[in-house]
Amino acid sequence: MLISRLVGERSKTTPSDAQFKSHALMLRAGFMKQVSNGIWTLAMPAKRIANKIESIIREEMDLIDGQECLFPVVLPRDLLDESGRYESIGLELVRFKDRNNRDNVLGMTHEEAAVHLARNTVSSYQQLPFMIYQIQTKFRDEARSRGGLIRVREFTMKDAYSFHETQEDLEKYYKKVYDSYIKIFKRIGMKNFIVVESDSGMMGGKVAHEYMLLTPIGEDSIVICKNCGYKSNMEVAVSKRDKIRSEEFKPLEKVYTGEAKEISEVVEFLKLKDNTKTLKAVVFNIKGDANTNVLCFIRGDLEINEAKLKKVVKKDIVPASLQDSALVAGNIGPVGLNENENLIVVYDDSVKGLTNVVVGANEDAYHMINACEGRDFYANTTFDIAKVQKGDKCIVCGSPLTIENGIEIGNIFQLGTRYTETMNMNVLDKTGKTFHPIMGCYGIGVGRAIASIAEEKSDDFGLIWPMSIAPWHVYLCPIRFSDEDINSKTLEIYDNLKDHGIEVLLDDRDVSPGFKFADCDLMGIPIRVVVSKKLLEKNELEIQLRESKEKFNVPIDNIVLEIQKIITHAIKSHC
Repeated sequence: MLISRLVGERSKTTPSDAQFKSHALMLRAGFMKQVSNGIWTLAMPAKRIANKIESIIREEMDLIDGQECLFPVVLPRDLLDESGRYESIGLELVRFKDRNNRDNVLGMTHEEAAVHLARNTVSSYQQLPFMIYQIQTKFRDEARSRGGLIRVREFTMKDAYSFHETQEDLEKYYKKVYDSYIKIFKRIGMKNFIVVESDSGMMGGKVAHEYMLLTPIGEDSIVICKNCGYKSNMEVAVSKRDKIRSEEFKPLEKVYTGEAKEISEVVEFLKLKDNTKTLKAVVFNIKGDANTNVLCFIRGDLEINEAKLKKVVKKDIVPASLQDSALVAGNIGPVGLNENENLIVVYDDSVKGLTNVVVGANEDAYHMINACEGRDFYANTTFDIAKVQKGDKCIVCGSPLTIENGIEIGNIFQLGTRYTETMNMNVLDKTGKTFHPIMGCYGIGVGRAIASIAEEKSDDFGLIWPMSIAPWHVYLCPIRFSDEDINSKTLEIYDNLKDHGIEVLLDDRDVSPGFKFADCDLMGIPIRVVVSKKLLEKNELEIQLRESKEKFNVPIDNIVLEIQKIITHAIKSHC
């Protein structure tokens, strides 16, 4: 490829709206262009990277007996009605009518399409297990598009679906995919990634894992024990906490607290030592039902984990508006609480056994002091609905936990029979009885993988693409390409490299060496080969490696062999 013909301009200026390194550098390098919020065009270099990532994914999926197929982007409402997701998925799902007034959606996940393909096609246990996968464009009307390709609305994704007769068989295959994903991310050049337990969310199922690239810009919080290796997404993380020591019961008393509403304000007003001797009330609504409040009580130094709470109430929740509610915002407490059919009360485990704590008095400007669980109110059933905090004790070994940020780069789920049951997929077992196959689901976002690698592998000069996915292996950089000798020799080297399967980007522009070197660094091409008068006089070429900055000369006759060795070594190091 000649750089003079390459569509996409390179720039020294960082775009003002670029949020992260990957976003800024890929824009500056001319790899992509924004069409709309969360929608991007990939220029040739980025598309070549995407193709290589997809190729690696295909190889690894085929090694575990995956069957590639292609589901439609547009799905009829009927399929999602069968699974119940047409109504349960929110505004992220794009719904529209076709010219015949039929309801359709743009696929954001394809569980229903996978079951539709398999049912009535697979009829016997002897056809199980199997896995089907696709690499396909999807659309999710994301409310918070950000960071270039990190969080988008339109995206390319590999999603796979496996079908099994037994839970044991699913677990065996799930482990295969688990290991395959690790191989994929290593092959595409990622290093600082981990696998964590996660929440299955709208996908369903009880077991799920996420592959997370650890990076300060990640919006997911990852709980990690550096002693025993416990790792979990904050949504499902658990920990041990020291219980607040119980005391002899003191008399319950109502006190004036005025405008003090927040826990910190109440602590200051009452001159408490800290917020562990308070009880926090947090209110949510059931999504779509503004009349039903979910009232949570939790120790004052802790925070509600909404993902855990959703599992308790088994419905989606949103922050509550108490404008027309009988609940007194900022003064809600469990003592004398008027419970009714429109109020769901959930106690966190931390509430059990609390003594002499400050609680809301359910009256504006007043709180209760010395409230005791088991005397003044009763938390008969409690749940873990608290966020893990830095320094909490590991549930496994008791060591202090740390919290790091991460970007989700892949996920796997054990779905169970949620979709095969609701969509009535039946298979005959060896006795002739029907059963619903058990499913697994496995996803990797291609665009997010590109952005994540760019976040992990870049420096002050630009991108640093791993050899396995680099848009080109070699940046061929002639000094004074307009010179007849330089021109002819460069084209000879260019053709020779291409003839040996080496991917080359030739900088055929008549610009300064510094300009060319800067573009090479910005674009992140792994190997730079310089052709100059002085080098040709010695019958040599200069090689510089982008990542290590190592620079050395090689005889022209050895250039192909030397580059092949560099490429092979670099790719092997990722495996």
